Amino acid sequence: MKQRKQLFVEKKQSKRFIERKIIKGIHGIINASIFVVLLLLFIYGCYALWDSKQVTNEAQAIQYEAYKPSEEDNLSFQELQTINDEVFGWLTVYGTRIDYPFVQAEDNKKYVNTDSKGKYSISGSIFLDSRNKHDFSDFNSILFGHHMVESAMFGDLSNFTDSMYFKDRKYGNIYYSGKNHGIEFFAFLETDSYDSVIFQPAIINDDQRQAALEYIEVNALHYRDLHVTTKDHIVILSTCSSALTNGRYILVGRITDSTYPDSFNRAKDNLSESNVGIWNTFLRLPLWAKLVLGILLLCIVWMIIEKSRKGNGDENSSGNKKDTV
Repeated sequence: MKQRKQLFVEKKQSKRFIERKIIKGIHGIINASIFVVLLLLFIYGCYALWDSKQVTNEAQAIQYEAYKPSEEDNLSFQELQTINDEVFGWLTVYGTRIDYPFVQAEDNKKYVNTDSKGKYSISGSIFLDSRNKHDFSDFNSILFGHHMVESAMFGDLSNFTDSMYFKDRKYGNIYYSGKNHGIEFFAFLETDSYDSVIFQPAIINDDQRQAALEYIEVNALHYRDLHVTTKDHIVILSTCSSALTNGRYILVGRITDSTYPDSFNRAKDNLSESNVGIWNTFLRLPLWAKLVLGILLLCIVWMIIEKSRKGNGDENSSGNKKDTV
């Protein structure tokens, strides 16, 4: 009887041992699977950050610095025009990193995803509205550019929401037709892409011109009274804004025959430092990449909690065994 009972106990213990082995094996497979998933998410997240950084680096003004023209020497600029014959001018906004060549195509779609050298690029180019004239003889000409982090392209336009930033940055330079021209910035607005006044280039009628100037003054977040008239030529810089659905930041300036000195002596790399950093690179990531990194962070936190709880459980189990002894 005792032998049968002992055999029963041994079988029961053997069954429990096998069950524990199976459960332990399943846990091992699950943990290994979680580790692989986390590793893949980590690699994917790192790639997303790297890819975003590469896009930003390719869009920096320094990539085009060697081609910047002057009235004394525009051979380098002509070299860029040889690479892409749709390049015809250069824009500089003093006190910012906006210092780029600009282009014009038959439509406004091409240079959304094409750089100034004619290659595919998510950062695109600064481009003149296809309905405007090359020589900026229209009353109002519109230049478009992407709003990017680290002050790339038209990224610095968002800084003009600050009144002191706007106040300190009055001038710029625009090169076209083989000559430098000055820009006097007089208004900054926040609007949307459906604004029929701002996004109507080459206004011909004098009454419409006057109405546009009054509209800009009334709706400007910041305004500088330069007594701009319908006989002047104005340039509108436009980029995307996250503040509104289809929102746009708009900086408006008057083109002049006179040029202005750049009073900002700081190195370009030191301008707008607040826009530089990993956090802003993260913000620039597409939604899917943010979700991947978010899930990865949650999984890491969950694994740390599980490991800590398992460690506490082992300690308690060890303590109970000691108490039993």
